Amino acid sequence: MTAHLSVLDLLPRVSGDDQPTALAHAVDLARAAEAAGYRRLWYAEHHLNPGLLGVSPAVVVALVGGATTTIRLGSAGVQFGHRTPLATVEEFGLLDAAFPGRIDLGIGRSPSRPAPDASSTTGAAAGGGQGAAASFLAARAQASAAAHAEDTHAPNGLLLPAQFDPSSGGGGARLGDTLDLLQQPGAWAPDYDEQIAEVQVLLRGEHHGADGRELPAVPGRGADVEIWVLGASAGRSAAVAGARGLPFVASYHHSPSTVLDAVDAYRAAFVPSAALAEPYVAVSVDAVAAPTTEEARHLASGHAHWVRSIRAGEGAIPYPSADEAAALPWTDADDALVDDRVRTQLVGDPGEVADRLAQVAEAAGAAELAITTITHAHDARVRSYELIAQEWARRA
Repeated sequence: MTAHLSVLDLLPRVSGDDQPTALAHAVDLARAAEAAGYRRLWYAEHHLNPGLLGVSPAVVVALVGGATTTIRLGSAGVQFGHRTPLATVEEFGLLDAAFPGRIDLGIGRSPSRPAPDASSTTGAAAGGGQGAAASFLAARAQASAAAHAEDTHAPNGLLLPAQFDPSSGGGGARLGDTLDLLQQPGAWAPDYDEQIAEVQVLLRGEHHGADGRELPAVPGRGADVEIWVLGASAGRSAAVAGARGLPFVASYHHSPSTVLDAVDAYRAAFVPSAALAEPYVAVSVDAVAAPTTEEARHLASGHAHWVRSIRAGEGAIPYPSADEAAALPWTDADDALVDDRVRTQLVGDPGEVADRLAQVAEAAGAAELAITTITHAHDARVRSYELIAQEWARRA
């Protein structure tokens, strides 16, 4: 069965554009994605990135909801390191009231201080964001310990590049600084499984206070919201998604080396639920299509510099044009920092991109592919999504 196509919009701001223009482009892309037949449109949450405006998926869904009528809208995902289940359920319950039957709640983990009694040798529980970020990165590295130090390939040939070391680029300090601003002083995040369970309880309207009183989340109780769990490795997120019988999104677009580890861990942990009788996998993919391969490569030429800015701990820069990218400094160390992301971006004419999308779907057993595309020119970005959808529909 051919995988469904969806859109993952990171809310990019390109060089030369102001924020109102970037938001106007997001609304225009939403209309175009719906017209092209994409199944879902998801918005990511990122903070302290000059080139990304996706700081609140719920707000963005509210902005684009009125400009669309049928496409599902949601988050990919809400960061639960600094969010509470109640606030999230109420927000997405309100969105469901505005756009009934169209809302997805994708939930992701993020750096956070563990509970005060959580065992830790890093000082994260008592310290600030720096310690929590270091603990988060260490846990991510441990979850990916089985990942390869050299390139490997899935049985169908899909490239699984050498594992990127998240501590090599300087992003840990930025994660800590971000957490210090996002999380209240002294606040800590419960276990991820507890947070997901609380979301489910609140949506069902089964939450009660210490004295037994009903505490309904209104809006939110009874909302027709589809819960998804996002993960990048064979770690906590994959295990929780499987154990709770929820659909799972694995990332080929930002953690390509561990995408199959994540999917395998999810399937191994899966227990049927009221939501799903069997595992359901989506995979996020970075792709740029154009009428010719040469043009597609030109459009994607800013990608390496953009990824470098994130991994170097600078925060995502406004996406550069091809000419701007060519003028920016570049070193061998920069090459190594972004190598896995550049080589796993799907770039080419519609046929080439569709071939590689099919390869990703086959390798992961994915029922859906969430495509993220950034180009400097907005019309080229919209055209890329349209060309991919047309070629995918033709093959189906």
